[in-house]
Amino acid sequence: MKLTKYPIIWRRDDFSIKIYCSIPNIATGILLQAGENKFVIDPGDGILRDLNSDLNAVSILSISDIFITHGHHDHVGGVWSLLTYFRVMRKKGHLNIFYPNGCVEIESIYNAFIKVYANTIPYKINLKKITDQKSITSKRVKIKPFKVIHKELLQDNLTKRVVPSLGYKFSFENQTICYGGDTAYCDSLASAAKGSDLAIIEAGNDHEDSDDMHMSISEAKSIGKTAKEYYLVHVPE
Repeated sequence: MKLTKYPIIWRRDDFSIKIYCSIPNIATGILLQAGENKFVIDPGDGILRDLNSDLNAVSILSISDIFITHGHHDHVGGVWSLLTYFRVMRKKGHLNIFYPNGCVEIESIYNAFIKVYANTIPYKINLKKITDQKSITSKRVKIKPFKVIHKELLQDNLTKRVVPSLGYKFSFENQTICYGGDTAYCDSLASAAKGSDLAIIEAGNDHEDSDDMHMSISEAKSIGKTAKEYYLVHVPE
């Protein structure tokens, strides 16, 4: 197992991923590159600053796809900044935003952005609501979404509700990266991670007892070990 020290960088030929951070309740930010193509996964607060530390403006503007696992603020807090940057810097073409069915946060951000900037957006935003687990192909990358189990506590600190959540498996030139997002232990993640070249597994439960919100270290390791390599992320500090 690799220690959780950010940023985490993994590269195989022209396929790479950089996890700038994955800190519970603070921020997540991930850049996936496949050849010349650039995707952003779970753009939390600070994602624009992090991208700017690696990429020039032209490269940032070439980002074509954003993948959202769920709508919690530490995974979507930087979406508005990205959309605004693309507007100010006159991005051309389109931007696809993939998100789970029921993720009202992404739809609310999009609707507010369109309302504020109306007819002054030079690029097209395509909301891609994922309602099933069929594979998607974008820029020669195959993406397989899969449902995961993630819940949140309500204000009474006792009642929980289901959070619409997905993991994604990215395949490019015979290499695969599985990213589970935030999830409790579930068979869908175990199946997706098994045999992957890289598995990125959250371990956000700071207790060893199983729950339906996050995985413990031991649960996350049990899934990660079925991949060729793995990293544990979202570990409480």
